[in-house]
Amino acid sequence: MSNKCDLSKEEKVWVICRLLYQAPPGEFYSVFEDLRILVQDDDLMRQEAAQVCAHHNKNNFTLVRIEGTNVLVTRYNDLGGNRFFDPKNKFSFKFDHLSGISTKFQLHRVAWDETELWRTALNSALKAYVNSHFTSGDCSVFRKTLKNRQVFVVCIAGHQYKPLGFWNALWKGEWTFSQIPVITHVTGTIHMQVHYFKDANLHMTVCKTVEEILHVIDPAQLAIDFVKLIETEDNKFHIALLENFQALTDEIWRKILRRQLPVTRTIINWSKLLTNQSMKANISSREMPLSLLNCGQLTIIRGYGPTNTKGNNAGADNLPATAVSL
Repeated sequence: MSNKCDLSKEEKVWVICRLLYQAPPGEFYSVFEDLRILVQDDDLMRQEAAQVCAHHNKNNFTLVRIEGTNVLVTRYNDLGGNRFFDPKNKFSFKFDHLSGISTKFQLHRVAWDETELWRTALNSALKAYVNSHFTSGDCSVFRKTLKNRQVFVVCIAGHQYKPLGFWNALWKGEWTFSQIPVITHVTGTIHMQVHYFKDANLHMTVCKTVEEILHVIDPAQLAIDFVKLIETEDNKFHIALLENFQALTDEIWRKILRRQLPVTRTIINWSKLLTNQSMKANISSREMPLSLLNCGQLTIIRGYGPTNTKGNNAGADNLPATAVSL
């Protein structure tokens, strides 16, 4: 009797999509190639992976380099049919999500009106902030019409993909507010995701939501105040993240991470590892490598984000529980 268990096409599709949706930032294509070898059906893989890959790229604000210009691929500049536009340089392009190749460039007309003047001012100020605080990141400000109101959507992305170092990290900021005179309500989300996969399989995801108000007087003033708001919230997020990790005790780490390894069925000797080195955090003037926990040969996490260059002493907000798996 054969022990082989053949899956139906529907079951294969379900498994493929589930695994691809779980691919960490920067690792989608590696997961795709591994699944392609296992499934041995290239047509099925490409057919089912295309839509999932598009979702992955747009959700993670994938950075595309086009003739010296960086463009973020998001759902906010999606024109449909895998065509996206660059709001700054006013062109659109066809983007193949699986190959990462951009083609069929053409002009994308945008009315030069008062709203575009405000968007340009916001984008310039935000670009200066991102260039100062992120080693490899970019940003875009998009204008959308929602219920007859002009809405600005701000996307910030910092990607650090180091597969040869066994880690990948993503920092993402998403902010929305209306162009309403006098006062506008700002909602935002800061999201950080890290995957470390040397001698372990550690995932960490931290997300924080923000709600604030800004006074709207003129484009220059709004741009300055908005960037100050983002810088303040980013710094709070960083400080809280560091404090939460530094507050973890040896006992907590033993309870969370003392689990049997799936292959060898052995248990990591955390008592020995934790006595070798204490938790450390190193912040440079431009980038912030969160070497948050060095335990012997096992580096638990290493991520990147904006720095606190002005010594912001704002109190650390409570962060939601960190998702950790081993």
